[in-house]
This record gives sequence, C-alpha cells and structure tokens, in this order.
Amino acid sequence: MKTKFLFILSLLTFSFANAQQVEAEEEMNSAKGITFQNGDMFLEGSIKISTGGEEDYYGFSPKFGYFLNDKFAVGAKVDYASIEEEATDTKTNVFGVGAFARYYFLELDKKRFKAFGEAGLGFGRNKTEVLGVEDTDNSITADLTVGLNYFVTKNIAVTFTLANVLSYNSVSPENGPSSDTFNLNINLFENIFDQPQFGLLYRF
Repeated sequence: MKTKFLFILSLLTFSFANAQQVEAEEEMNSAKGITFQNGDMFLEGSIKISTGGEEDYYGFSPKFGYFLNDKFAVGAKVDYASIEEEATDTKTNVFGVGAFARYYFLELDKKRFKAFGEAGLGFGRNKTEVLGVEDTDNSITADLTVGLNYFVTKNIAVTFTLANVLSYNSVSPENGPSSDTFNLNINLFENIFDQPQFGLLYRF
C-alpha cells in the first residue's frame, strides 16, 4: 500500500512539473510573431544605479506610450535622479517631465527582438546643495536614443537603452548665467553596451 502511494505521489509530481514546463514553453512561444497595432499601449521603466565611485547615482524613468500604427508610438515620461558626490559634499536632485516619439525599424528572432530609435523633449527642475548652500535651476533637454526590446512573453519585454546618439541641454540657474551644451556620442557605437540602461516594458 505504501509503495502504491509513493508511486502515485511521484506520478502526480512528475505530471505537475511537466505541465508547468509545457505552460512556460507555450508562454515563451506566444512571444513569437509579436506585432504592434494602432491603439496598443505600453508602460516602461528603467532604473540606473551607480555606487562606489566618485559619485552615487540613483535614477528612475517611467514612460507611457501609445501606438499610432505598427511602428510608431508617442508618449510621456517622468525622470527622477539623486546624485551625491562625497568629495565635494554635493547633492543633486533632478525631477523632469517630457514627451517622446519612438520608431521601430528592425525586427529579428521571429519578431521577438525589436530595435527602435527615440526622440525625446523634456523640462527639468534641478536642486543642488553644495556644502549646505542650495541652488535651483531649470533645464530643457532634447535627445535621440537607440534601444531595443526583447519580448519574453506576448506582453512583457526586456528593454536596453544602448546610447544617447545626440543630446542637447539648456540650463537656467536662478543665481547665475544660463548655459547650453550639445553632445554627439557616435563613439559609443564602438561599444554599444558602454552606457546601457536596463528596463522592463509591459504591453497592453
């Protein structure tokens, strides 16, 4: 009787494990052939954390996107970052809002891999504290970014932002002169993972 019970228990355990594996494989296969269409929406978020060097950096950037067709999406984003430089006793908090337009130009691996270019425009307010003295400035930013999504299920994708190809930043401090900077980072393509940002995308 004990032997039969152990046999039935083992059979049930094997059946359950096999069913879980089949379900996981079906979910992975459902990510193949993913296509976007008008009205699709997505939530995306990236996190960047850097500690242990000259500065500690914590950043979070959530986005909401809406597809106008199978390749083109527009949306809004929020940026928050906290930066601390121990050597100069400097603390900076950055908060920004903006809009973006994204174009998907390449699909591979049965359409699970999708590369995109993205243009963004944003407004930010930065608060900096140096040796206990606070200063606030406003900034306008524009950038062109290259990235990719890899769908692990039909709704969830891993996101990598590979490089800021072009960027423009205009800063207007409350107590000081304004400044404008423009960067062209083509050299990043020598190693596209030199400054990656990792994130997740949920499509609905």
